[in-house]
Amino acid sequence: MARKRRKIGEILRQAGKINDQQLNEALNVAKGSRQRVGEALVELKYCSETDVAQALAYQFEMDYVDPEKQDVVDKQAFELLPLDFVKKFLVLPIKKEGNKLKVAIHDPNDLETLDNLRFRVSMEIVTVVAARGKIKAYLDGMLSETRASIDQAVRAMSMDMSDEEAAAQLGATMDVSIDMDAAEGDDQAPVIRLAGQIINEAVNSGASDIHIEPFADRVRLRYRIDGVCQERDRLPKRVQAALTARMKIMSGMKIEEKRIPQDGRIKKKVGEQTIDFRVSACPTYHGESIVLRILRPESARIGLVNLGMREDTKQLFETIIRRPNGIFLVTGPTGSGKTTTLYTALDVLNRPDKKIITAEDPVEFSFKGINQCQVNTQIGLTFANILRAMLRQAPNIILVGEIRDKEVGEVAIQAALTGHLVFSTLHTNDAPSAITRLVDMGIKPFLVASSIQAILAQRLVRLLCPKCKQPETEPNHRLMRLCNITKEDLQEKVIYKAVGCAHCRKTGYKGRQGIYELMILNHEIRELAFNRAPLNKIRQAAINTGMRNLLGDGRLKILDGMTTMEELATITQAEGVVAMEEEEENAVA
Repeated sequence: MARKRRKIGEILRQAGKINDQQLNEALNVAKGSRQRVGEALVELKYCSETDVAQALAYQFEMDYVDPEKQDVVDKQAFELLPLDFVKKFLVLPIKKEGNKLKVAIHDPNDLETLDNLRFRVSMEIVTVVAARGKIKAYLDGMLSETRASIDQAVRAMSMDMSDEEAAAQLGATMDVSIDMDAAEGDDQAPVIRLAGQIINEAVNSGASDIHIEPFADRVRLRYRIDGVCQERDRLPKRVQAALTARMKIMSGMKIEEKRIPQDGRIKKKVGEQTIDFRVSACPTYHGESIVLRILRPESARIGLVNLGMREDTKQLFETIIRRPNGIFLVTGPTGSGKTTTLYTALDVLNRPDKKIITAEDPVEFSFKGINQCQVNTQIGLTFANILRAMLRQAPNIILVGEIRDKEVGEVAIQAALTGHLVFSTLHTNDAPSAITRLVDMGIKPFLVASSIQAILAQRLVRLLCPKCKQPETEPNHRLMRLCNITKEDLQEKVIYKAVGCAHCRKTGYKGRQGIYELMILNHEIRELAFNRAPLNKIRQAAINTGMRNLLGDGRLKILDGMTTMEELATITQAEGVVAMEEEEENAVA
């Protein structure tokens, strides 16, 4: 037989925390204000929140925890629930053990919170009791921890600092700026701490870019995470001059030059890694816009398996990159992962029996065993000149950062025809378009047809967060049409939707992978290229020989539960979306 649950007032009275008079007064206050007895006792200051929480734990036969004690809360467990949820319901995930998540709550009678907890987390919930004030204090500390260091640095900076004052202050700290591995301690200038904290936070957040953008009354700080810009903060206008000057000094730019764009580079140790940052300063109406591209060493060596290619595409890719000669092109817009794909191929081929030379603008990652040349147009060191010099170095493999014009294209083709394997990139929307693009540059069609071995088009799609993704129960029929997903597909496969949690910063996505379109040039496609055939005929010939287009590769990722229809439609179906909207408007009219 279950033990009869005692009332909270009786438990506190028996424990000696309150007397009969205090209990009776609290009961009257609770009745008049529709409060609970425990809340009334705390309000009357007859006992503390901790006393009430411990009494509740005893009443419901639960454990009591104190979040303020060291090592009570596991920060990995804390990330299993969305930030908006823990703030709304004042709950605190404290420990994960197997398939069980221990969560601190302040009111065991709150059945709505308990139901929401079970719904949010696909694991068994074990509840313990903590004082409401202590849960709130801990959450406030956790949620402000990431902002505190940057905010402190901003507040510490001068309220009124002109460009000249910023330059003078930074000039006095040039010796500190030179050593980028120096600790950014509290004894350094506020602007130095601010710049360091911004860089550290962006790297730890998994960002690929840092954007510092001046406006009329503020400076917007944004991080690009998984290809999407997310606003981090709005800094006061007064920090603009000092922060801009600091970033320019760190990257080796001229701080007094504000009229023309400048490029620079920073090498900085963040945690245990030494990371390169490619920096660009561009004059705008309200000041100089600064963008730092974060070049992570591990991103260029992710391995073929992690590129996201399906097994059949990966096998063809490996076969092509091991051919003795010819051109292999990777196409796609800026930020589509072309360089990572080519670096991954070079990493596979980088062996002592191969000589590899690259011409890049700029050199983003340094590889052991590979000769890398940086383009410098100011002294005439162009892609074409480096390529001609490369051919006298007897290489096996050549990488050209980008085929930008007829001259570079012709030299690359000559290199391929004389027994070298050439890798390069091109800015086109799909693989078949690369052929017509090269011909439009002025390269003779017979050279294009005879030298190119294969063309790989790619995009990056965001992957669903594994911690919060949920099955899509009501799929959008318009998106299904755009992504070529049928009702029969939904009977065999489960597709998912993005939800959002603390783990993915409420975006619903975590990480990215490529979708690919690999076109291998066979006799038919070479003949079409030689005869300057229209693009649609080249594309149809490639599909007839087994090419899976970008949409088809993304569709398989949706059916595998890796991404969403919304993401694929955004990446690959811009033209299709417009056409379908026009079709629907005409139908309504």
